[in-house]
Amino acid sequence: MKVHVDDKVCQGHTLCAMVAPDVFALRDEDGHGYAIDGDVPADLEDSATEAVRSCPERAIEEILQRTAR
Repeated sequence: MKVHVDDKVCQGHTLCAMVAPDVFALRDEDGHGYAIDGDVPADLEDSATEAVRSCPERAIEEILQRTAR
């Protein structure tokens, strides 16, 4: 899974960084969230998904990846 924060939509509510601090951080200059690394490790996917759901602005995009067969 990958995640991306749309910085034009994010209003800096900080919920993403509170829910998934190993996935999201906040910029010093404006307090807006960003993905630390767009690729989310499997063990952090649940918290990243919860952060996506908790964003009141819907600024976080969750990109699911298909496993090659």
